[in-house]
Parts: sequence; structure tokens; C-alpha cells
Amino acid sequence: MYFAALLARTEDGWEASDTELDDVETLSDLADLAREASPDEDTVLVLIEQEDGWFGVVRVDGEEDPRIYVSDAAAAARSSYGEILLTDELLGREPGDDVPDLDALDLDGTEDGEPDDEDADGGPSVASGESVPHGPVGDAQVLEDLGVSEKELRSMTQDAVSEIAEALGASEVLETVR
Repeated sequence: MYFAALLARTEDGWEASDTELDDVETLSDLADLAREASPDEDTVLVLIEQEDGWFGVVRVDGEEDPRIYVSDAAAAARSSYGEILLTDELLGREPGDDVPDLDALDLDGTEDGEPDDEDADGGPSVASGESVPHGPVGDAQVLEDLGVSEKELRSMTQDAVSEIAEALGASEVLETVR
């Protein structure tokens, strides 16, 4: 079960809206969606949570590049929403590193020739077979100036979106869209 919401900081406080991510295919699409929520280029947070799995925070400040934190990259890699957040940069790869050279592979269409969904250590893998790290990735200080320390963010597990909203003073507005 997923939950995604936008929290836009305005002069009057936080405004929340639930958001549908079905039409979002890239981080750029997600950042554009966030920017649309705040015409005054205020801070917008996209909070995504998979129940008992992982959560992600994307912070968009005007036209700046989005800042991202994902609580468990390996769990998020198994999710279409998580894959949006797990960019090459976030995972410490050069763009294009995850594109396999299909001509060099001997794929004959049998099970033996098809790529596994898991890598050698049992964790999820990306297209090239590179392992996605277990545990948090990204900017753990993404909410530091808003009152959520890196230590607090890293310690959140169950119901992290509600905990973040409470720390920001936005729990009531978030509950209206939940």
C-alpha cells in the first residue's frame, strides 16, 4: 500500500495535497509536479511511503535540483515509485552505467539466458546486475533546516510520513488528504 502527498510551504503555513503518481515516470516529472503545487517557488516536499517497506522525501525549492532521501534503496528498487527516486546520481553511478550491452550478451530466450531479478547476494539488482544498496541513500539532511535532523530522519521506520509532518507542524493538513 502506497501513500504519496505534496506538502507546500506557504506564507500561511503548510498546504497538503494528495498526489497520484501513475503518470509520473521520471524524477523530472515528479519535480515538475511539485513545482506546480507552489506557484511562488516555495519549498515543496513530496512524501512517498510504502507501508512496512520504505519511504522517500523529495524536496523541491524553486528551480533548484530536487534533493532526495530514500530510507531503503533495496526495498524502493522493487517499487515503480521507488525506481523514480533511485537515479544514477543518487546511487553513485555514472549515467548510462546501468545500460547493459545487449550485443555482448548471449540471450537465447530460455530461462538460463534471461536476467535474474536478484543479484548474487540475493538483493535486487538493476538492469546491468549492479546491486542496489540496502539501507538509506541520498541527502539525509534534506529536512534539517525544517526541524528534522539527519539522526531523526534515519531512525524513522513505521509511519515516517506522519512523523515528518508532525515535526514540521503539518500533521493536521496532511491528515486531510490521507
